[in-house]
Formats: sequence, structure tokens, C-alpha cells
Amino acid sequence: MAEAGAARLADPDVEARLARLDELLAGLESAPGPTTRSATEAVGLLTEVYGEALARVMDHADGQLAERLADDELLGHLLVLHDVHPEPAERRAARAVERLRPAVQERGGDVEWAGVEGQVARVRMTSGGGCGSGSGCGAGAGATDVTDAVREAVLAVAPELTAVEPLTAAAPAPPPAFVPLATLTHRGAR
Repeated sequence: MAEAGAARLADPDVEARLARLDELLAGLESAPGPTTRSATEAVGLLTEVYGEALARVMDHADGQLAERLADDELLGHLLVLHDVHPEPAERRAARAVERLRPAVQERGGDVEWAGVEGQVARVRMTSGGGCGSGSGCGAGAGATDVTDAVREAVLAVAPELTAVEPLTAAAPAPPPAFVPLATLTHRGAR
């Protein structure tokens, strides 16, 4: 058990431990035998108990504390995993899109939250540059990268959603053709 004031793990260290845990669990699941089943069951039961403890913490947390806990990346993921996150999936997904928006805008595009239909998140996406004659907006590899980043960010914070559907913004309507004022005000001979 850690002493009070003990150093916390840095995010890269947490990520390394999670990756190693995934490797160990994958190895366990592929090995046959009763010892493997017991070890896998023990991990499952331990996860359930920690999930229950986390749920009880959230039950005792006031609104501000619950929000601070949910904003922590690791705790936020655990709250989602144990289905005790205080925010609905739609709000979490919308915030993820808003956090990505400045980076997308730096690349000359834009992304905007459009809501949820069923279990599918919808985002409006536009891409900058390359939207000229015949190239098609959002057709390039850069647009695919942005779409993938948005999908990954949304599903990471809201795994309850089954998909992310990009809605490409329609090209602006062409300006009306110039009609001389005299044509509009001149009435033909009767």
C-alpha cells in the first residue's frame, strides 16, 4: 500500500502498465487449464470490487468533486468502464469534439458536434484547401486522418456509442448570377 504523499505514476507510466496488463491478460486467456480460468476469474472479481468502490466514491462526491474526478483522464476512463460516469455519453462525446476542434482548424478544416442518433455520434466536418473543382471536400488523406482522430476521441470517452458518422458540410451555394438593374425595372412595350 502506498504511503501518504507517495509519488504518483506519470501518465506514460500508467499507459505502459496498461499495455503490459493487456499483454498479460491476452497471454492468460490463450493458455488452457484450470489455473488460467482461476486467474482470469480473480482478475474479473477484483475489477468488479474496484468498480464498486469507485461507484461508492462517486455516490459520496458532491457535484464539483465528481466533475473533477471525471475530468481526470485515467479516472474518467475507469468511470466509463464501470458505468458510473456522471455525464451522459452524448455530453462526453461533444466535449471530445470541442477539444479536437482547434487542431482541426489549424489544418484548415473544422469539426462540429451534431448530436447522437440512436447509438451513433454525428459530427459535421469540413476540410480546408483542396475543396476546389473536382477534388471533393474531405476526399484527401488528411481528411481521413481527421475523421479517424475524431472517431477515436469520441469512442474513447463514450464507448457506449457504436459508431461516429461524419457529416460533410455541403459546398456553399454559388452566388446568384448578375442581373442588371435596368432589366428588372424596364417593362417591355405593351
